[in-house]
Amino acid sequence: MASSSYSRSEHLRSLWPWLPLWALAALLAIFSHGPMPLYSTRTLAVAWEMWNHGHWLVPHINGAPYSEKVPLLFWMIHAGWLVTGVNDIWPRILEVIFGGTQLVLVSLLAQRLFPNRPWVAKGAPWILLALGYAFLFGLQIMYEVLLAVWVLAALLALTPKPQRAEPRWVLFGLAVGAGLLTKGPVMFLHVAFPFLLGPLWNDWARDNRVRWYSRGVLALLLGGAMLLAWALPAGFSGGEAYRQRLFFTQTAGRVVNAFDHARPFWWYVPMIPALLFPFSGWPRAWAALLTLRRPLDSGLRFALCWLVPVMVVFSCISGKQLYYPLPEFAGAALLIAGAVAAFREQRPALATNPWLGTWPLGVGGILFGIFLFVLPVLVAHNDLHGEWFDSTQRYSRFFSVVFVLLGILLLLRGRGEMRRLAFAGLVGTLALNTLFTLTMWQNFDLRPASQLLGAADADHRSIGILGNYEGQFHFAGRLTQSIERLYEGKSLQAFAQEHPDGVVIEHPEKLTNESLRYALLVQPFRSGWVVIWPAKSLADLREGRVPAEPPHPTRVYQVDEWRFRALQ
Repeated sequence: MASSSYSRSEHLRSLWPWLPLWALAALLAIFSHGPMPLYSTRTLAVAWEMWNHGHWLVPHINGAPYSEKVPLLFWMIHAGWLVTGVNDIWPRILEVIFGGTQLVLVSLLAQRLFPNRPWVAKGAPWILLALGYAFLFGLQIMYEVLLAVWVLAALLALTPKPQRAEPRWVLFGLAVGAGLLTKGPVMFLHVAFPFLLGPLWNDWARDNRVRWYSRGVLALLLGGAMLLAWALPAGFSGGEAYRQRLFFTQTAGRVVNAFDHARPFWWYVPMIPALLFPFSGWPRAWAALLTLRRPLDSGLRFALCWLVPVMVVFSCISGKQLYYPLPEFAGAALLIAGAVAAFREQRPALATNPWLGTWPLGVGGILFGIFLFVLPVLVAHNDLHGEWFDSTQRYSRFFSVVFVLLGILLLLRGRGEMRRLAFAGLVGTLALNTLFTLTMWQNFDLRPASQLLGAADADHRSIGILGNYEGQFHFAGRLTQSIERLYEGKSLQAFAQEHPDGVVIEHPEKLTNESLRYALLVQPFRSGWVVIWPAKSLADLREGRVPAEPPHPTRVYQVDEWRFRALQ
């Protein structure tokens, strides 16, 4: 067999078993329930409105230009809809494809960065696939998973190949441009520091600084030109207000004195153990990281040049969300895998020490399984009380067996410790997602309300909402008209007067007797309720008048035992 063919076959064999294992788990999880409000439903609402109204250049939501996002993900959804028709299956399959591509790219990146430590290329995908938060967020139809693909592709273009040390600058620029068209200027932040600090980890960059920076800047300009090729015509097409938000307000408003998700500088630090679970609970990983000593190999220097400054900058930015640094999860996987590989070589005695194994996680898994087993008893005796406990106890004993078995698996010793941990982390996360689907998903499933609103929309009845609207009903209801935002008082009364056959949505924390008598529909949503009213009936109630008796009783959907008691 030729060397190139042998290399390809070896790489294909190295994909087994983590890629099919992850794909199976992701498909089971993402199709276990419908698109999650408000993340997935908002993305689908924008894609649907662009598709339905022919807004191919400017994203729209609820009848208005949507400056918060750029269009590449929507275009990719539309490409599938051209073949399959409008559905939520293709967007979810897309997210699974993006996640699998991430795993392949991180493996390739590890091969380039750690040529003398092949274990890193095998270990990094296992670490990445097992990170619970990344897996669960990857079930959302969102932009960050696709953004992570372009970030990894751009960084892969910067890394040296055995036959070529100079980066592939055109590919770097194209990947940056695709990232810019996925999430906007934040793409620059994700790739800036590995590029700017290139001489610290890349020998070619250190020996050819002028070419590295000059060609790199040209590649970044290529990526920026790709963004401007869309943004300039979109800005003129969307109008003055949209153009102002697109080019100025939107990005600046998140960086300084954020109008959304403002949090303190240190907010990410205590979140890191949760984001990196279960590997944050693996003593051998901590020992490997804490015993790193100079000189570090190029792969570890690359990971540090990427992760440390990016997280510092994210901490300085006023607006913060846990999923903003999602592309850096791959960098964390590289850092952990590289540190463990160096630990195994430099400290073989500690690398096999059983006290640094996965036993804390094993004990924790068994204890959690025991807790799930006794949960029904605790709820029955009113020792634990609350919607989550009352709901999950119905199935908790079935899942207790899963976590006890995973805990026993993590107590085993010997080779394959990291793979056992990754397998347990992936299966445990899938089990929790399944438990959520069986017990709590009904409090997030907005299909009944969306179908009622879709019927009202088809009858050309106007729809209003008290409070903010995030697009959660548009796709599932296939709405064609916008929902008008209303306020208590004159706004509501004027809407009811102008649209006496209209309907109004509200999200109360608690129900009233009037809700169950005069509303069209009542269903739980998160910790509150969705109530859909005839506009005239709600306006009458707010003014102290007695509405006319409805022709049909209120539809009450998906009320579990906890909610039923709340209704009494």
